[in-house]
Amino acid sequence: MSFKIAIIGAGSVGFTKKLFTDILCVPEFKDIEFALTDVSEHNLQMIKAILDRIVEANRLPTKVTATTDRRKALEGARYVISCVRVGGLEAYADDIRIPLKYGIDQCVGDTICAGGILYGQRNIPVILDFCKDIREVAETNVKFLNYANPMAMNTWAAIEYGKVDTVGLCHGVQHGAEQIAEVLGAKSRQELDYVCSGINHQTWFIDLRLNGRPIGKDELVAAFEAHPVYSQQEKLRIDVLKRFGVYSTESNGHLSEYLPWYRKRPDEITRWIDMSDWIHGETGGYLRYSTETRNWFETEYPQFLEAASKPIDPEKRSNEHASHILEALETNRVYRGHFNVKNDGVITNLPQDAIVESPGFVDRFGINMAAGITLPEACAATCISSINVQRMSVHAAISGDIDLLKLAVLHDPLVGAVSTPEEVWQMVDEMVVAQAAWLPQYAHAVPAARERLSTSQVKTREWAGAARRSVRSIEELRAEKTALAQVG
Repeated sequence: MSFKIAIIGAGSVGFTKKLFTDILCVPEFKDIEFALTDVSEHNLQMIKAILDRIVEANRLPTKVTATTDRRKALEGARYVISCVRVGGLEAYADDIRIPLKYGIDQCVGDTICAGGILYGQRNIPVILDFCKDIREVAETNVKFLNYANPMAMNTWAAIEYGKVDTVGLCHGVQHGAEQIAEVLGAKSRQELDYVCSGINHQTWFIDLRLNGRPIGKDELVAAFEAHPVYSQQEKLRIDVLKRFGVYSTESNGHLSEYLPWYRKRPDEITRWIDMSDWIHGETGGYLRYSTETRNWFETEYPQFLEAASKPIDPEKRSNEHASHILEALETNRVYRGHFNVKNDGVITNLPQDAIVESPGFVDRFGINMAAGITLPEACAATCISSINVQRMSVHAAISGDIDLLKLAVLHDPLVGAVSTPEEVWQMVDEMVVAQAAWLPQYAHAVPAARERLSTSQVKTREWAGAARRSVRSIEELRAEKTALAQVG
């Protein structure tokens, strides 16, 4: 087979390498072309060198090109994969820093909450530019695979306004299933069968079976509470399981910022999180992790390049959906996964215009979703709160309506539990001014926002958050990796 895959945001080096090696685990795909594009020439050349080394080491005919000219990369592409972060770590730092001044403590800030909403405002205009180019120069029946967060907002904009055949992809369901299989003592993941449905980062295991035997709430709670690690790392998630009756796909830290109950009082936050790793609730945890990872890659690049000389091992193919979807579409080997699509009857008790994450099957006819799923009422209520925020956020990003943007942030569950309307209005003004370089749709609103900030009487504070850690140096990271290797 010979076709072209374009990867936008290919400078996300580790993730691009994973997608690349996954796809090349499919024997029929050895003759395809990968077209890499990114705004950073430096990052592009780093990842191209790694992928070229993989191709050479495995003696493959695969073609790899790299260009900052996105339209050129998209020409003739059958598949387009996006893993962009508009504004990079600089803008992301403001997504965490500014809300903290108003008492909003986020762990990740990339889905909803103040940080996720502003992230969407930066991404959506760029996503629509991608879609315009895709419509004009890619293959006629091109499929757009979006991995970029905020997943639901980006996918919503691409489908509704970009008019491109789009599916959103995430690995939260797979990670949650791995945890459940482990606590239940499954010998392999294949012993666990499940239906997981909801919206991205708020998806729920509504049907669980181990070797065909249904698993109920009480058994699952007992299994998690007996686990020596998860009982400490997933305290909030287990509490939600006890109250809702079903387990959430999302990590302790992620889930904590989508709900209005667990992060609203600074003295309560540490009760529900765990500091053994960033993903369990640390303030700005993903920002720290991302910064350290980038610094480590830049410093240790020769080691990454050397590691690329190893043969591709199909047994180590990851559970990221992209390679499996492409394999099913091209070879008709059926794949079952969980995908982000427009609802349209997939989930009966969520809005039909929403982007939902739910089970589907892929073959040469496309992605075929299982329809008619009904969520437990509490799960639906929680999802609907987020969907309302997402809808307003998408519409604000499209229109450049700063008042609608403020209303979207005001209606966010955690923001609403922490901040007053006056604080929200000022916070949004401050974020829009700070991120003006990446928010062209709000250029007309920036002067007035800056003027309001100069006369505002709303008090703020410089606060690091309830559980903040400093970014570690390369020396500290190296010492930690050495210690872990010795223990292992």
